[in-house]
This record gives sequence, C-alpha cells and structure tokens, in this order.
Amino acid sequence: MVSESQKGILFLVATPIGNMGDITLRAIDILKTVNIIAAEDTRVTGKLLKLYGIDSNMRSFHKYNENTQKKRLIQELLDGKHVALVSDAGSPGISDPAYSIVHDAIDSGIEVQSIPGASSVISALTVSGLPMDKFFFAGFPPYKKGAKKRFIEAMSGRSETIVLFESPHRLINTLEMLKEVLGDRRCVICRELTKRFEEKIRGSLSEIVLNKDDLTVKGEFVLVIEGKRD
Repeated sequence: MVSESQKGILFLVATPIGNMGDITLRAIDILKTVNIIAAEDTRVTGKLLKLYGIDSNMRSFHKYNENTQKKRLIQELLDGKHVALVSDAGSPGISDPAYSIVHDAIDSGIEVQSIPGASSVISALTVSGLPMDKFFFAGFPPYKKGAKKRFIEAMSGRSETIVLFESPHRLINTLEMLKEVLGDRRCVICRELTKRFEEKIRGSLSEIVLNKDDLTVKGEFVLVIEGKRD
C-alpha cells in the first residue's frame, strides 16, 4: 500500500514485457492506490489497467511531452500526490525518458521507489546458454552506419556476455556488422519473449547471417552475444 507522507512518492513500476500475467501483486496494488499513473503510451497501459480492474487517473509521459509533463508531475509530487511511472513494457528508464524525472525528483527531495518485475534483458540472458555471471547491457545500437560500427568496436574487447536490443528493420544490418567487427562469436536472438510466438535462434554469428533469409523479422528482439574469448 502507498504510505502517507508530506511529499508524494515516485514509484517506478515494472510492467509485463509480453505475457500479461507477468506482473507482481505489489505492482497491481501500487497502480490501484496512486493518485496518478504516468504512462509512456496510455493505450498500451490502458489494456493492462482494464485487465486488472485498475481505474487510477492516467496521463501520458513520453519523450515528446517530457519537459512540460515532468514539471507538472514534480509539482504534484511536492504537493503530496503519489505517482506511478510505467513504460510500455518492463522497467521504466531503460529505453524511455524516466531518467530525467527520477533525477529531478531526487534533487527535489522526493522519495523514489522501484517496483521490480519482468525484464527482457534478464529473461534473454538466462535462457541464452551463455555465461551470465557477468554481462554488459548495451541498449539499442545507433542508427547510422559509422556510429553503429564505432559502438560495436567499443565493446569488442569486453569479456562479459553482451546484451543489446534491436528493432526489426535494423536487425539484419546489425547482425552483419556484429559478425564483421566481433568475428564469429556465439549468439542467441530472442524474439517476442513471453509472448505466444516466442522464438530463440541460436548459433554462431556466421551461421545466423548465412541463414538470415529464414529469420522472422517481426516483433521485439533481444540479442545475447558471447564475450571476447581469451
């Protein structure tokens, strides 16, 4: 339950990455009791709220309205309202504008709490079959060719398992560049994790690139790549 305090609390609430059942009881409780739910996409979050009978006040908070909404939310937190921040999937702040409001909330003396849950990074890593005691999460590669190549070169010497995201229309190009820069390392492509059509493609980068025409280039992708071998 949300506690009483002079200032409100900013809750970072993890939501399902695919399967709607992958939400914690605590997350449901928080979403039901906060004053405001700030959602990356209200249409996506609205489906989740409807499923669990949650009717808390919801508004959009995304990269296009971040500056104006952030000021408003910070003031409401200072006025004692509790706010739950959610992204479309997973934990807020990984690939959305949560960092900025978290930074400002801390500077304003507002308590920030994490409500953990499903993670595509951890889910992909644990089913990859690659070492998971140490890993490096790289996020999304840059779009432009030169920047992407420098991005991959910068992590080429890392011995940890590498995890990164990629979108469908850039997947093949990124796989080809990974092979070119990193060499022939083991790789696992996780597609649509926890969803009905979940798929895991395992092999070396050369094997995967050779059979690229067989890939289903739809949905959400997490790539898990072997670190540099001694």
